[in-house]
Amino acid sequence: AENQMKITYSTISKTGKRSNNEDAFNVIDVPEKGCWMGIVCDGMGGQNKGDYASTLGLNILKDAFLSKRKFYNKLSVLRWFAKTIRLINKTVYNESTSDQTYQGMGTTMTAVVILPTFFAVAQIGDSRAYILRNRVLTQITEDQTLVNYLYKTGKITKDEMRTHPKRHILMNAIGTYAICDADINVHDYNDESLLLCSDGLINNVKERDIESILKGEDTTEQKTNELISLANANGGSDNIAVVLWEAQK
Repeated sequence: AENQMKITYSTISKTGKRSNNEDAFNVIDVPEKGCWMGIVCDGMGGQNKGDYASTLGLNILKDAFLSKRKFYNKLSVLRWFAKTIRLINKTVYNESTSDQTYQGMGTTMTAVVILPTFFAVAQIGDSRAYILRNRVLTQITEDQTLVNYLYKTGKITKDEMRTHPKRHILMNAIGTYAICDADINVHDYNDESLLLCSDGLINNVKERDIESILKGEDTTEQKTNELISLANANGGSDNIAVVLWEAQK
């Protein structure tokens, strides 16, 4: 339709060397709303708890998005994200504390709602969102991890972050506590590529290699397949989920 974004997107996930896949991901494509949503969740807890937490969180966010009639402005998106994430955290936390089967489960969540002129990003944990702007890849979320805290407070260097023995410890996740604070931000949007991914990609593929693939001329689906293949070739140490969004007027 006239004045509607022409979009392509691709989603993919692989187990890597793990025995099961605890990542959940989706793109909710409802162009008649004038907006779209991408989600990546990385569950934790083991023994099928993590995949339950990530899928539960994703489905609640998806249902809330589909039932939302319209976003009128940036503030309405921010308020919706905050309200919905409180609901998601409460639901996952209650499940984990009331059913011993799911005790200790939780999930990260990185989600983006995209409208023609801006997008909003919600961040809990260490999955990530990137933007390719002017052919430069930039991380637009901040890892809520112990090593990032140590780096920001000057305790370790950036190079030490990649190999620190406590690099997988999260400072924030959905469902682990009764209250969960999300980082929610709004950015201007001008048809740039957006990438959401779990830490299984980042831990196995350098950002310069991700940037090189996203700048290439391959299709969106080919790019996501290349990212997964490279992550597995470099060790595939964890589940890997990728959501890639590319658009032009």
